[in-house]
Amino acid sequence: MSGSDVQSTFIEAAASDDNGISTAATLSGAGNLTINGALADGGSVTFDQPRNIIITSAGDDSGDTFTVTGTDETGTAQTEVITGADTGVATGSKYFATVSQIAASGASAGNVEAGSGTAIAAPIFRGSLRLRNFYFVNTGSAGTISLNEGSATGSNRMKFNTIAGANTNAYPDIGGEGLRFSGGGYVVYTQTHLSSLTAFYN
Repeated sequence: MSGSDVQSTFIEAAASDDNGISTAATLSGAGNLTINGALADGGSVTFDQPRNIIITSAGDDSGDTFTVTGTDETGTAQTEVITGADTGVATGSKYFATVSQIAASGASAGNVEAGSGTAIAAPIFRGSLRLRNFYFVNTGSAGTISLNEGSATGSNRMKFNTIAGANTNAYPDIGGEGLRFSGGGYVVYTQTHLSSLTAFYN
């Protein structure tokens, strides 16, 4: 009797962390934020799952930009320029697996800090795969989950809704020979809308 070639990936993401990359400090001029938050290790950050970046300003930094350097959900080098907020949070839209630098264009009006957001783009597998089934656990907030091909912004192969029922679960049946993802499969969702997901593929 031959063994199964089906593999699994468990996806779970930690809550957002406002200063997990860089703790609050005032910048006297253009320069890099110090990567010294709870998520930092040796001057850089590797996230549990690829996610967006948030910059929180205590003053009016709307005239400044913050250039984030790192790698994306596919492992490719990328940068993103985030315009600062006026006494609030500036939210990035790209997904970062790692962050190696955040460069400010000028002095900050007060303390500024950088951290992880709630937008997640978790890889099932970065190579070609056929998704057979998946199992997920809900949170107390409902949301939409997208399964995309090739990258976080690639072709959508499936969407489904979670329900507002903490610790309830579902095990949908994809059926047939499963769904084919060329160049990788990525689960794109908001961290507060999904507790965990296990994907089965070959």
